[in-house]
Amino acid sequence: MKGRKLARKLVVRRGKKAGAAPGTLVHIGREYDTAVPMRLIEYDDDEYEDVDEVDAQRIGQLREPGKVSWLNVDGVHKPDLIETLGKELGLHPLVMEDIVNTDQRAKVEDYEGYLYIVLRMLRFDPQENEILSEQLSLVLGPHFVLSVQEHPGDVFETVRDRLKTGRRIRFMQADYLAYALLDAVVDHYFVMLEELGDQIEALEDELVVTATPETLEKIHHYKREMLLLRKSVWPLREVLSRLSRDDNPLIAPETRVFLRDVYDHTIHVIETVDTFRELLVGMLDVYLSSVSNRMNEVMKVLTIFATLFMPLTFIAGVYGMNFEYMPELEWRFGYPAVWGVMIVTVIGLLVFFRRRGWLSL
Repeated sequence: MKGRKLARKLVVRRGKKAGAAPGTLVHIGREYDTAVPMRLIEYDDDEYEDVDEVDAQRIGQLREPGKVSWLNVDGVHKPDLIETLGKELGLHPLVMEDIVNTDQRAKVEDYEGYLYIVLRMLRFDPQENEILSEQLSLVLGPHFVLSVQEHPGDVFETVRDRLKTGRRIRFMQADYLAYALLDAVVDHYFVMLEELGDQIEALEDELVVTATPETLEKIHHYKREMLLLRKSVWPLREVLSRLSRDDNPLIAPETRVFLRDVYDHTIHVIETVDTFRELLVGMLDVYLSSVSNRMNEVMKVLTIFATLFMPLTFIAGVYGMNFEYMPELEWRFGYPAVWGVMIVTVIGLLVFFRRRGWLSL
């Protein structure tokens, strides 16, 4: 059941889009029957404005020089709204198509007058012990940033606080705002990794103390989560490397320095993910070795019992034969003698096993 759930997380169904023309807006991803809230923040050195209700005319003005604008859209399940946004901002149809298709790989594409960036926003659900992943699309223009995510709830509250309190970010341009959003997403990867690390550490303790089939199931579960995490984070390093190195007029040289720092953080995240994967593989080996050792102990005990009873069975078989002329059958001390031979044989075998180190008493 969990394996099928992971398959749905790694591969989104695209059947309803098969055969459609390029640029056709078909929502691919989780279905929602809710409104799509939009939030616009505009600012410069002196002023800050936060607007919850945004109309088409206000969106069209984002392309005009003036204040830096950040339009955040919480939902892609209404293609008509995305199409309206795209037309007002002059987005290419393929960009709008990628926004509503939530199975995109992390990437950056250079269009005339703007950059389109895709990455995964990840969170850890401690109740289900799984990683929640959603697509985040960023459009960086000369004076605006458009961020589109799958549903409400994000990791940008610190960025909003910095904008509201008038810190350094208010004196920078839209490219620095885009950097701040990327940095917030990557920083939250570390929060998620800390929570995952705590869970894996607890699992390691459980493995050492009492390894059960449930422990094996947990190991496989976290290995699948690491697969999803690596798939989400690995392509992001290429995106940040390109943003920090390419000579694009939309990104100022001083912003590239900060983007290189985010790139370094991403490499750190990838290395941590690989470390967790190796740790889980090692835990799986430890579990299998533990099971094998327990099985060997059981087989050793059974083998000892079988070995002890083999000579006893032989003696009982010999004296259980129905021959008429067997001297010991009529001997007065025959029965006690047979018992004595059996007891001495068992004691002798036990002493032999003990000396060879096969038996610990």
